[in-house]
Amino acid sequence: MLGYHVPDPDEAMLVSGGRHGVKDGGAPFKVIIGHGTWVMPFFRKVRYLSLAMFEAEIGERCVTKQAIQLDVRAVIAFKVANDTQSIVNAAQRFLSEQEREMSVLTGRIFSGHLRSIVGSMTVEEIIRERQKLADEVLVASKVEMSNIGLWVDSFQIQHIDDGNLGYIAALAAPHNAAVQRDAQIAQAAAAQLAAQAEQESQRKQAEYQRETAILRAQYQRDIDKANAEAAQAGPLAQANALQEVLTAQAEQARKQAELREQQLQAEVVKPALAEAERVRILAEAEADRTRIQAEAAASNNRIALDQLLIEQLPEIVKQASVGLSKANLTVLNGPDGVSEIVNGMVGQGLTVFNSLQKALSSNNDQPAD
Repeated sequence: MLGYHVPDPDEAMLVSGGRHGVKDGGAPFKVIIGHGTWVMPFFRKVRYLSLAMFEAEIGERCVTKQAIQLDVRAVIAFKVANDTQSIVNAAQRFLSEQEREMSVLTGRIFSGHLRSIVGSMTVEEIIRERQKLADEVLVASKVEMSNIGLWVDSFQIQHIDDGNLGYIAALAAPHNAAVQRDAQIAQAAAAQLAAQAEQESQRKQAEYQRETAILRAQYQRDIDKANAEAAQAGPLAQANALQEVLTAQAEQARKQAELREQQLQAEVVKPALAEAERVRILAEAEADRTRIQAEAAASNNRIALDQLLIEQLPEIVKQASVGLSKANLTVLNGPDGVSEIVNGMVGQGLTVFNSLQKALSSNNDQPAD
């Protein structure tokens, strides 16, 4: 818009003309920052002063307290201060060629103070306390920079060199030796740790290989066992079947033996027992006969003896029949066979009776002692 002016955010607008200086206490122009204003054409003039950051580099050969020359390079970051008075001071000095003139003047100011402060310090102090040197130079230059309306944001020393004198290198030699020694020690320690790590790694690998071999052997053993069991399954089943057959055959043989034993009991043992019983009865009868004969001879009573024999005859026959009843007899011709057995028994009884009579008679005919 015609007649209305607005400065940039990093600029200060300077409006000159009229009687502004008397009204504002001696300021030759009006300073406007951050907003616009109306300016009467032809009667007022507008100029702009940058408030942006500027940079200046310096490189000076300085002489230390020990008369040793050092080449020092530094960088200065500065700008026009934001207050009205600083803007007025800077505008009156640098408005025509702001950037070049501010950089040159700032460099000269800092160079002078840098030479002065380096001359009061030793090389060792400068090397060890570089920030202290920068702070002292910054403090010493602050007043002069403020007088020309400038504000220093930072002052950094970039490089310090003694040329080819070797003084700084000599100062650094013990430290370099210590650093190299520490580096060698660290390298040796690192090598030792690496060797230990390698040994530990090899040990773990060996343990892993051993455990793997053991597991493989166990797996192979289980596989071999399973294969062997599978291979033996057929013969084992056959053996079990054969064992069952043999057991069944043994059981059958045992039953056959029991049956044979029962048959022997029926066919041999019981008839033998019956025969033995018959012989026993005959022996008992013979003993009774002898006893009766002796008794009769003693009493010389033939009638009593005969009567006794007659009385004992039924008992003899009865005992013979009892013995025969326990025998396992087979009758082949029915009732006739039974009659023959009974007649035989009676005949045997009479035979026994006659034998007893003859024996008693013989005994009675013998003369007495």
